[in-house]
Amino acid sequence: MTAITRVRPADLTRPLDERPIIRFAVALFATLLSVTVAYGTLRWLSGAAPATPWVRNTALALHLVTVIPAIPLGGYVLLARKGDARHRLLGRIWLGLMLVTALSTIFIRNLNNGQFSLVHLLTVLTLISVPRSLLAARRGDIAAHRRHLLTFYIGAMLIAGFFTFLPGRTMWQWVFG
Repeated sequence: MTAITRVRPADLTRPLDERPIIRFAVALFATLLSVTVAYGTLRWLSGAAPATPWVRNTALALHLVTVIPAIPLGGYVLLARKGDARHRLLGRIWLGLMLVTALSTIFIRNLNNGQFSLVHLLTVLTLISVPRSLLAARRGDIAAHRRHLLTFYIGAMLIAGFFTFLPGRTMWQWVFG
């Protein structure tokens, strides 16, 4: 069993990680993904992107409405100062967006002929990661809280986000179509 790292006042204001390379990578990829998604969304809203009638599906629309703002918000929460009321509020908003995003995917099954696909493993990851990270913070295990949320953000937002740009997917259509 590992020792729990207790919260000290100096720890609350520290950013994501002491290693600048981790901060730089998160900032770079979160910004790149956010800008690309914003560009695609604006192309779609202006009618410049090809028609994507499947976006009228309620579950997919809800998924997009919650995941698109979660990309930059999650990056900001990871990189900004920690432990204050703003951090807790924005973190809760981000986790709420992620829960709605994950729950909406239960009803999105257009990749595998109406069946669940490997992408749905991210739904399970989210439903496990959200309570784990909250419980770690509540019990004062800030190291575990940071670790859970960093790996969750990288896996669920950045890696999964880049897979949405595969040919035929919605973001591919909006950005490159």
